[in-house]
Amino acid sequence: MRLAIVGGALQGMEAVYLSKRAGYETILIDRKKHAPALSLADEACVMDPIKDPDLAMRIFSDCDAVIPACEELDLLKLLDSKLKGTGIPLLFDMRSYEISCSKERSNILMDKAGVPLPRPWPECGFPVIVKPSCQSGSVGVTAARNEEERQAGLKKVSELNDVPIVQEFVSGRSISIEAIGDGEKARAYVTTEVVLDRKYDCKMVRCNPNIISHEEDEMFRDVCRKTAELMHLKALMDMEAIDTPRGLRALEIDARIPSQTPAAIDAGSGINLLKELVDCAMGRAPSGKDARRAGVYEHYVFRNGILSTSGEKEFGHIRNPRICAGLFGSDRMITDYEPGKAEWHATVITEGRDEADADRKRMAVRERMICESEAKVFDDGSPELI
Repeated sequence: MRLAIVGGALQGMEAVYLSKRAGYETILIDRKKHAPALSLADEACVMDPIKDPDLAMRIFSDCDAVIPACEELDLLKLLDSKLKGTGIPLLFDMRSYEISCSKERSNILMDKAGVPLPRPWPECGFPVIVKPSCQSGSVGVTAARNEEERQAGLKKVSELNDVPIVQEFVSGRSISIEAIGDGEKARAYVTTEVVLDRKYDCKMVRCNPNIISHEEDEMFRDVCRKTAELMHLKALMDMEAIDTPRGLRALEIDARIPSQTPAAIDAGSGINLLKELVDCAMGRAPSGKDARRAGVYEHYVFRNGILSTSGEKEFGHIRNPRICAGLFGSDRMITDYEPGKAEWHATVITEGRDEADADRKRMAVRERMICESEAKVFDDGSPELI
């Protein structure tokens, strides 16, 4: 199996990592010569498919499938149009992606599927979150505790020429689940917990059978599957939610390969979501079975003699990473570490029989990193409570 991966940032690293775990050969395409996933792939090509679509198609013609690992709309539309009718599967669903890009449209869809959502304004009262419908990440998002702040949030969204979504502010643990669909039927997979750093960026993902209660887990998988089927999903999507004291509240869906959670799922359950996606595209029945073990995926950065946990954006600054088995006692690491190096990044992946076993190994790896790098300080940042 030879897979072309378009995009060499965080999603690209995830796709290459999962490909290696599945035994696939990879060629990575990115227009930036320092894209971190380039050093992980079997072959690398620095080029822009938008500027040279003919070269891109020549590369794709020697592949069994293509997966976009990016969120640039022009590039996604080009891949969708160029590969349509070629017989080369595109592991991506443009129609579902366009739905998930609009929080307004995806909220309507999730509500129809019975997904528990944060209450809308004005019935929710303050505090609220004001966010633009079609922006990604935290762009244009405002937390408002009164009407003056709500109006300021609405103005910020208006300046982005976007539609505002105003919902109750919900707090709790962040959780996520993925689904894969064939256009008619869908399967929801494994719940993970996403742990944030002090900048509200993901620093760790946990995967084990006890993330939430059995009843909540069944419900979460059911509403994720229903949403995917209502959308006629023909690829991969994830659903993000907050585990609040009043139960789960879903925040959004994204119909593209995510970063971080699939690698944690592979470590904790033995299910490789990329392999499941390929099998689905090839008309083969999904074969992944949950081993119900535990895995932890955690980002670190060493700089100025300080070892600290880091968010994914910081980890994205890594250069020429490699995948190492056993380094510092980990099961696997994605890292640019070298002995004596003044600055390096690492994603540490540990597996265990259960959560406690995986955590014991994780802490032992951390202690070895502190000792062998002669770190003066260890910093494990977490968000301030709101």
